[in-house]
Amino acid sequence: MSMTFCNVHFTQQPQKVVYVSGALMKSLKLSGKKSVKLRLGGERIPALVKPINKQGNHLYLASGVRKGIKVPMSGGVFLRNLDAGEVQLGPLIGVLSDGNSSLINPFGSRTGFIKQLLREGSNQSYIFAFTPRDIDWQDETVNGYFLTETDRFTRKRVPLPDVVYNRLPSRRAETTSSISQLRERFIRKRIPFFNWSFFNKSDIYRLLEDDPLAAQHIPESHMNPTPEQIKDMLDRHSFVYYKPSAGSLGKGIYRLSYVPKRGFYARYRNSKGNVLQRFATFSSLIKTLQTRHGRTLRSYVVQQGIRLIEIDACPLDFRFHMHKNGKNQWVVVGIGAKKAGKGSVTTHLKNGGALLTPQQALSRVFGARGEEVLNNAKRTAIMIAEAIERRDQHLIGEIGFDFGIDKDENIWMFEANAKPGRSIFRHPSLRAEGKASVEHILEHCLYLSKFRRREGI
Repeated sequence: MSMTFCNVHFTQQPQKVVYVSGALMKSLKLSGKKSVKLRLGGERIPALVKPINKQGNHLYLASGVRKGIKVPMSGGVFLRNLDAGEVQLGPLIGVLSDGNSSLINPFGSRTGFIKQLLREGSNQSYIFAFTPRDIDWQDETVNGYFLTETDRFTRKRVPLPDVVYNRLPSRRAETTSSISQLRERFIRKRIPFFNWSFFNKSDIYRLLEDDPLAAQHIPESHMNPTPEQIKDMLDRHSFVYYKPSAGSLGKGIYRLSYVPKRGFYARYRNSKGNVLQRFATFSSLIKTLQTRHGRTLRSYVVQQGIRLIEIDACPLDFRFHMHKNGKNQWVVVGIGAKKAGKGSVTTHLKNGGALLTPQQALSRVFGARGEEVLNNAKRTAIMIAEAIERRDQHLIGEIGFDFGIDKDENIWMFEANAKPGRSIFRHPSLRAEGKASVEHILEHCLYLSKFRRREGI
């Protein structure tokens, strides 16, 4: 099986004919063959082969062929020479999200990122975005959103894709039976589907607790904690974080602390800003939490507090944006250092945090040793990503880690996100990493769809 890159052109002839340049005939091993079976996604069509005298790799599709397998547009794509005289165009990449039927802003706040993916990917694939409503399972087609050369969306009906990159934005939507059925249908059709769903904090801790290397980087954590467990952890660690297991963006997080002879404190954020509340007794603290979140304190995690490195007396943590590359290996693509705002429980930018490059942050804390600390954190991030992947039953191609570093240079993993936000890439010094992130997504789509690059292509 071989793969090559070519320029696809359309002709108006109604016949089922393909016109192939000499170089492409040789590359696809079609010399002397009278016919070929062309494939896009799951669609196949037989066509007569007619060689043409033209330099370079060029494929001209008559309208009978183009419409028969629903080729969406002309331009540069890969061709895979499969067994039994079959040639596959592609890959056909689907980006799954949700939104409205507008052609201007169909995916809401995610439209900009999806446009970036489609813009970059259209140079090497047939890439489109779609919502669950756009799939016709009976016909096995999708009414997808493609991007035109003028950067506008256009709708085209194509076969089911070769690979699906899941960017559904809502945890709630992903737990519905319809979305569960959608994912299972793709798997039954042997269409790779990544990333399967949002991570749940307790699931990640459970996955890693039996891995001796990864577990030493996870703070002590307990799901659905009893008041006794919270009190025990406060006694041993002096402060803990109490946070929703399925939360995101720092919502609903409390920093609970105990100061001898002064009492118990809860720091959190509400609609008006950062709040610090004092309690004379532990029971009054627990009563407040139970009033707000239920007497059983279910769906919450209590986690050991870590004394993080600081700048200007404000704690720092780090977002590591991880990707699978075109060789199916985990790599660190982007790192943002986040400095907490004054009085904030978290370093989230919406809560007053500031974004720095890791080099800026670590050089201020560790001086000349900052680069060594950063390289150690990168190795740890790759090791933990590999550990999660070994234990998770579904395809993962992207992870966002929230890491902390303490004053003894220990690396701690607080959060793992299967669909990480992209706010770190807004930093002027991290824009190149943002572009690299998009490139890695596309490279992994090529890998999963078996359109794997050879060196030199």
